[in-house]
Order: sequence, then structure tokens, then C-alpha cells
Amino acid sequence: MIDFLGIGAQKAATTWLYTHLELHPEIRFPGGKEIHFWDLHRERGVAWWLNIFSQEGNWKQGEITPAYALLEQSAIREIRAIAPEVRMVYSIRNPIARAWSAALMALERAEMTFDEASDLWFIDHFKSAGSRQRGDYAACLRRWRSVFPEERVHLVFVDDIVSNPCAVLLDIADHLGIDPAFYSRTEPTKLSTTVFPGPEYDARPPLLDFLRTLYCRQIEDFGKEMQRDLKTWLEWDGRKLPLTVSYE
Repeated sequence: MIDFLGIGAQKAATTWLYTHLELHPEIRFPGGKEIHFWDLHRERGVAWWLNIFSQEGNWKQGEITPAYALLEQSAIREIRAIAPEVRMVYSIRNPIARAWSAALMALERAEMTFDEASDLWFIDHFKSAGSRQRGDYAACLRRWRSVFPEERVHLVFVDDIVSNPCAVLLDIADHLGIDPAFYSRTEPTKLSTTVFPGPEYDARPPLLDFLRTLYCRQIEDFGKEMQRDLKTWLEWDGRKLPLTVSYE
């Protein structure tokens, strides 16, 4: 039976989480990091998905598919019906930096160079429904917590991964019910090693101004809801931080 799901967000350190959770002896990812059953492959049937997690042993099994952050409430209800004890981990990142990173990824997939993309190209991507939805963390949390008890959905801030990665992993271990001592014994430098770094370009000032305007109210409202000071998100200068932890 599946024990946990990583539900996003896209470009918010989900590969970093996967890399370090996979190292834990009490964790298994039998289908790899991203299975995409609930967003892309539901025609295969729930039995196909559950069969991936049919292994038995003294471990916890799961997957991390960032697209699950956007699942409709009906799909979330179905997940609870077939896996009522599952726990979720939801990592989030400054939505301004997330939108910039996602646009750079889209640029790379379109086989365009940074210099070939106009400001209008970037703005159109920022305004797209997909980009906006992936940065609307409050809406995602409301959907998942309307179906599962609030304590089942563990929230991780990328800011905390950058400042204290071990503490983040200890909290996740406690949430998933695995031995946290494994991470306490891990060399700190190994926890801050870059994992799957994305393209590195500073945000052009006009684009940064646009993103601040686009997300200002949302960031302020989310900070109040989380009772956390998020003003540094609006103060981001558009530069890739000189840190070894990857945000991807």
C-alpha cells in the first residue's frame, strides 16, 4: 500500500527531497520519483497504480509527482477512498522565483536560447493558467486539506531547505514515521549538494517588476494565512542565490 505522496510544487526542490528520502533505509520509491498516474495515466486503472506499491516490508512507499498539486478535489477524494492513511509532503518556493525558474525550463524545452525570448514571451508564460495555478499554494492546500486532515499535509518551505536542510528532513521523517536519526548522522555538506540544477539566468528587471506586481497580493495573503513573514519573497532580486542547494 502507498504510504506517502509528494504533491509538488513544480520547481520547488522536489528532486532534492526525492534524492534524500530515497537514501533512507525505510523509504522505497518502487515506481521512481514521478509516476503521474493521477494526472496523466488514470486510464490504466487504480489497480495498476496500487500494484506498483504492492511490495511488503518494514518500509514506507511513495512517489513525488509535482503535478499532483493541481489535482481536482474529486481526484483527491478518490485517493483518500483507496489510501485513507496516506500522508502528503508539499514543498513550496517563493512563487516569483518559481515562475521564473519554470519559464526558463519551458524556454529550454522549446529549444530557444535566453536571448531569443522576448519580455513578452516571458510575460505570456507568467500569465498562463498553468504557471499561475502552480504558484497558488493556498488554493492547493485548501483542496487537499478539505479532503484529508490538515496534519496529513506537511508543508515544506524551500527557504528552510536552504537555511537548515537537516531540520527539514528531520521534520519530514517525523511526519512519515521513519527514523530521523539517519539524517542526524548524515554529513551536513551532503544535505546541501546541488541536485538537478536548472538554467541559471538572472531575471530581467522589467520581468521581475511584473512578477512582483502579479504575486504581491497573493504573497501577502498567504503570509497572513501561514502566520509567516514572507516579505523576503517580494524582495528577491532576481538572481540565482549563491547556494549549493538546488531549488529544482
